[in-house]
Amino acid sequence: MNTEKRKVLGRGLETLLPSRQVPHPVAPTTPAPTARAEGDEVRHVPLDQLERNPYQTRTSSLEPAALEELAASIRAVGVMQPIVVRPVAGGRYQVIAGERRCAAARSIGLSTIPAIVRQVSNEQAMEMTIIENLQREDLNPIEQARAFERLGREFGLTQEQMSVRTGKERSSIANFMRLLKLPLMVQTMMEKDLISLGHAKALMPLESPVEIERLAQRIVEHGLTVRHVEEMVTGLANPQPKPVKERVVDPNVREAENTLQRALGVRVMINDRKGKGKIVIEYSSLEDFDRILDALGGD
Repeated sequence: MNTEKRKVLGRGLETLLPSRQVPHPVAPTTPAPTARAEGDEVRHVPLDQLERNPYQTRTSSLEPAALEELAASIRAVGVMQPIVVRPVAGGRYQVIAGERRCAAARSIGLSTIPAIVRQVSNEQAMEMTIIENLQREDLNPIEQARAFERLGREFGLTQEQMSVRTGKERSSIANFMRLLKLPLMVQTMMEKDLISLGHAKALMPLESPVEIERLAQRIVEHGLTVRHVEEMVTGLANPQPKPVKERVVDPNVREAENTLQRALGVRVMINDRKGKGKIVIEYSSLEDFDRILDALGGD
């Protein structure tokens, strides 16, 4: 992680420290998962005493390739950043932040891992987990959107408060949360990296879920670019009316039409092409139909 990225992450995490008074409708602010607080002590906790984080909702955190890369790093230089845990019943600990580091450490046969022990409530642990996830670079757009939605739903945080806590722009948070209005099929495509965030944004002006899903499938099947999708969406959202082609009628044909219309009392159209064609007589009721038959000598 470069210096600039670390500064941004730190600024978001500092808002959870007791020294900063940030409104929180559910629970008091607590030390952030990856920021050291006064009095923190790093212990080497046995990995077999750790329980998984029940509030972890990420789906991409334990992918084999990423886990192997982290394991190789730990094998070479050790665990550079301690995990964060809280004590639970039976002398065990529950992971708040660092689940990937635990899995990678286990995979190379380590028996202990450096950890900071925090006394926090269930609600505080959940919020810390969500915010710690949001500050990772490998979170896919739908995971970010769901994390922001959860902060609003379960903790009553406004987008402005989320911005302060995570260090992300409020407009960016709003854009992520809009993704959850897309059909579930399209959200799944994003999670599988079949369509990009740019594609998803291009689909949003469409109001019909069916049209969105149909166009998303075309993106996957034909490899459409974002620009191409934007043009197609513009066409679907603002269809141009087809120009009405003016009917050109020979004066003699027009006179014959008018004569028949006066005689029959209904609209008559003659389609003539070089002496051949058809006569179209329109009627709007059975009375009109009977009258036309009588006029033509029918039964």
